[in-house]
Amino acid sequence: MMHIDIISLFPEMFCGFLEHSIVKRAKEKRCVTITLHNLRDYSNDKHRSVDDEPYGGGAGMVMSIDPIAHCLKALQPADEIIFLTPDAPVLTQKTANELSLKKHIIFLCGHYKGIDERVREHFITREISIGDYVLSGGEMAAAVVTDAVVRLIPGVLNDETSALSDSFQNDGLLSPPVYTRPADYNGWKVPDILLSGNDRLIAEWRYEQSLQRTKAKRSDLL
Repeated sequence: MMHIDIISLFPEMFCGFLEHSIVKRAKEKRCVTITLHNLRDYSNDKHRSVDDEPYGGGAGMVMSIDPIAHCLKALQPADEIIFLTPDAPVLTQKTANELSLKKHIIFLCGHYKGIDERVREHFITREISIGDYVLSGGEMAAAVVTDAVVRLIPGVLNDETSALSDSFQNDGLLSPPVYTRPADYNGWKVPDILLSGNDRLIAEWRYEQSLQRTKAKRSDLL
């Protein structure tokens, strides 16, 4: 079983996300446990403050090292301590695959102008971005990474081969187009090859379609 700890200033943001779809199923199947931690609970300040003005001046506030260090020390040991930040390598399927094999992951959600750099230097083992843009906080990024990882844990999906056919899993290509009943809708027909029952030819067709789709939509992947 995997265990995920999420450290946040707004843990209530995860409540709906954790109680629906694949993540909820993973919890019910006891494939994963997810615990939310309010960083303010680890503050020694009477006002539960977790931020301060940056040294050297400038706009914004910086998340302080002391409450973060206190929290991380209480939750360790962990396989990975991950900081969600826009100035990090962007999440890939390969990264999600790697993380799905871990037993204990800690996500730290940033806010304001970021966290004291010493946290990144001495505690964080991996940094992940979900894109080249800035969000108000790391909570949505943590939810995205959690979803991408949890669905890959063995036993979560009813058909475990389903994840293997996702985009980026096969040679880094996008998934081929998919169809379901009816075979003819308003004259829009499903490709004959998919109705042939010939598994070899269907596999070849899907690979060629994946290649064409990747060239057209994400040539950078090639």
